[in-house]
Amino acid sequence: MSVSMKDLDPAFRGSGQKDGLEIWRIENFKPVPIPASSYGKFFMGDSYIILKTTALKNGSLRHDIHYWIGKDTSQDEAGTAAILTVELDAALGGRAVQYREVQGNETEKFLSYFRPCIMPQPGGVASGFKHVEANNQDHETRLYVCHGKHVVHVKEVPFARSTLNHDDIFILDTKSKIFQFNGSNSSIQERAKALEVVQYIKDTFHEGKCEIASVEDGRMMADPEAGEFWGFFGGFAPLPRRAPAEGNEKHEETAIKLLWYFDQGKLEPVNYESLAHELLQTNKCYFLDCGAELYVWMGRTTSLQERKGASEAAEKLLSDSNRTKTHIIKVIEGFETVMFKSKFKEWPQTPDLKLSSEDGRGKVAALLKRQGLNVKGLMKAAPAKEEPQSYIDCTGNLQVWRVNDKDKALLSSSDQSKFYTGDCYVFQYTYAGDDKEECLIGTWSGKKSVEEDRVTAVSLASKMVESAKFQAVQVRLYEGKEPIQFFVIFQSLQVFKGGLSSGYKKFIAENGIDDDSYSEEGLALFRVQGSGPENMQAVQVEPVASSLNSSYCYILHDGNTVFTWAGNLTTALDQELMERQLDVIKPNTQSRSQKEGSETDQFWSLLGGKSEYSSQKMVRELESDPHLFSCILSKGNLKVKEIHHFTQDDLMTEDVFILDCHTSIFVWVGQQVDVKVRLQALDIGEKFVVLDFLMENLARETPIFTVTEGSEPPFFTRFFTWDSAKSLMHGNSYQRKLAIVKGGGAPALDKPRRRTPVYSGRSTTQDKSQRSRSMSFSPERVRVRGRSPAFTALAASFESSSNRNLSTPPPVVKKLYPKSLTPDSLNTSSKSSAIAALAGSSDRPTETPTPESIKDGSESEKPKQEEDAKDGAGTMNNRVESLTINEDVKENEPEDDEGLPIYPYERLKTTAADPVTEIDVTRRETYLSSAEFKEKFGMTKEAFSKLPKWKQNRLKIALQLF
Repeated sequence: MSVSMKDLDPAFRGSGQKDGLEIWRIENFKPVPIPASSYGKFFMGDSYIILKTTALKNGSLRHDIHYWIGKDTSQDEAGTAAILTVELDAALGGRAVQYREVQGNETEKFLSYFRPCIMPQPGGVASGFKHVEANNQDHETRLYVCHGKHVVHVKEVPFARSTLNHDDIFILDTKSKIFQFNGSNSSIQERAKALEVVQYIKDTFHEGKCEIASVEDGRMMADPEAGEFWGFFGGFAPLPRRAPAEGNEKHEETAIKLLWYFDQGKLEPVNYESLAHELLQTNKCYFLDCGAELYVWMGRTTSLQERKGASEAAEKLLSDSNRTKTHIIKVIEGFETVMFKSKFKEWPQTPDLKLSSEDGRGKVAALLKRQGLNVKGLMKAAPAKEEPQSYIDCTGNLQVWRVNDKDKALLSSSDQSKFYTGDCYVFQYTYAGDDKEECLIGTWSGKKSVEEDRVTAVSLASKMVESAKFQAVQVRLYEGKEPIQFFVIFQSLQVFKGGLSSGYKKFIAENGIDDDSYSEEGLALFRVQGSGPENMQAVQVEPVASSLNSSYCYILHDGNTVFTWAGNLTTALDQELMERQLDVIKPNTQSRSQKEGSETDQFWSLLGGKSEYSSQKMVRELESDPHLFSCILSKGNLKVKEIHHFTQDDLMTEDVFILDCHTSIFVWVGQQVDVKVRLQALDIGEKFVVLDFLMENLARETPIFTVTEGSEPPFFTRFFTWDSAKSLMHGNSYQRKLAIVKGGGAPALDKPRRRTPVYSGRSTTQDKSQRSRSMSFSPERVRVRGRSPAFTALAASFESSSNRNLSTPPPVVKKLYPKSLTPDSLNTSSKSSAIAALAGSSDRPTETPTPESIKDGSESEKPKQEEDAKDGAGTMNNRVESLTINEDVKENEPEDDEGLPIYPYERLKTTAADPVTEIDVTRRETYLSSAEFKEKFGMTKEAFSKLPKWKQNRLKIALQLF
């Protein structure tokens, strides 16, 4: 089906090309655009067409078309709106979903465009717009009833005591004050949402100048506000127990009927045993009557006239049966809504479509492109693939445990990034947030790990989160489905075959499986992948030629025989990452480089001979546009409801919500949620993955994050326009909203920001030198494998060139600031000369000391952890860690060059026994004398002030001044 642009109404031309709303009013049976300043203002005597265009992350545009029918509009005008909607859809490519909206019974999706509500006014085009303008001098007292937890349906009702009831929420709008009456049976969430309507009425009809009062059902005349409210009704009197106000009734569930539309308005029932997708034929139109909704399904090859006829027939069907509350939703084959598809027994993921002429432009462009011709301008360019950002401070502190025999064993800092695919791990990552320490506790389960270890890992992590009073974020991860946050936390990760846990050993023994766990002396092949030094992994694969891929670099070793292999499609960065991973896997062994196409016979011999292999780079799933759902877990069953065009205000403190981004699932739990439900947060996430509400084929291994209100991490809040003050307020949703409405705004936090987090990943506003704890890298520079400029400067004073024959320094260099050390162990850091070398380097910030771990019964493991940090370090490492910072106390000086008071270093440290008070804690270093400053930092204050902020912070962290 196609429609010529010359046959399209001029008012529609050029519409739907950018994100946002466009609205037309039907005047004399023609669409007339209305100005954006009038969006949300509807008149009861008119009909409107509303186009919502949404720009998706994949670069395409999604269209939703609504036609709104006022209660006083004529039937002919309403019919015109329905027909014009079909024409507009055809002009947009025949992909839009079309909704019929009747005044007082609008869909939640429609109302979400005009938050907090719409309040249609009397009048319209046919009546010459004889409606009453807002005028406070001649203000008419009105009574409204409100329904809805997420979006609010507002309806004006008779101003009489008999209208009130115990089940609903009413708003009384008087000349000088707006009252909200809360029925005793109404929910807290509904009361909170109704307050948004109160604020809207105040701003719209009172120019923001009137008082607001809340009245609770049953409150006696002794309360001044209640007395004033009841005075408008002639005094207080008990309300009878009866049905709620009109408009709150629910549709009874009816049997689903499938009807075939044909021959200019005739309908024929389609008999079926099971409602299957195959019943729908692409050259026909069908009605799916579900009672509350009437779906009109239009095949891709149906004509414009057939679609118009089906639209008219649907209107007539509802009119003849007096079904005023039923929604009409029109969908096109291939672009059905989730709710429509869910009515069928099964729905194919990618149904075969017979594309019509409206798709010709894309088909022609694809054909020309295959022929090698320039197709620029023929089709919209695909969105640029950007490296995903992690939105997490990458200079934090990491601890890792391996699950073993229903317990966990702490790994040393040198082993905490070495995972085995047969094992499960628990990790804890602490980092600086805006105003407090943030914590992420997670589990990682290898592909070959046993179920018992997986359950144990989640149980142990959940106990750690519970002991932290749910202030830590929890995440459940599986090998192969890790999010970017995981990779930048570990930065350099190695995944080996086999396992070391007793559970894995027992499993392979009982099933007669050979133990293929990694051995340094055996044959092994590693694929190297990642986006940079802050995100790189080496994954062990089968040592055969078919495991190779032209888009990756590989490390192959058989004992001390080591090869590196670079595919023809790899970059200089890929090869640099391979060198870095070689430093970890085989640090003291010379390697032989192999380029694709010029390999030696020995290389192929180790792989068992040549064979075909892929050249296609593995593509990770892309994050989709987020969807927010409210969740209720009842008797083991999960009920979800989507919240359209969500905001932070939709996250009610009494409820649980799920944010679905396809690549990750977030379970948000409000502070007022019962503890028993909090403990089920991860289960709720897992049930949602199984439910797959959006029918997006969610994998069971999809990462699941659980987030508690008040502890939201940046990688969650980025999906909202976030105000941290709201999540830190006390009380329930209604009490919080009432405080904001009466106070005129959300309370501001008066807390000093700790520091600016350092995020990894590319950003237009971020200095690339701040990308991680790991070494910075430029593909153009020449470097000795494994060395950074900071390491070279630091090691030059104690490393003799005659002691080394290899270019690779020991990986023990990481122990300059081990992630697993406690704050007290920082007394054994490097000297001021080493600090100066670090300040002058181009490296990224390194590891910071780990704060006190969440108490989970692992304190007894700390001495062993520190002992492990010393084992195998070698002479060079011992000499590095034996250097100490001279911390002799200096005598106080009256003031420094800037006129600030002077204090000794010992009192300025964050761990000081007698700390200085009444100072700017973010600038502790400025209170040192010039002499002591130069002694500690190895430079003057002026030189220090010229360093980048991240370098300053790193030095301050090392000296316990941050």
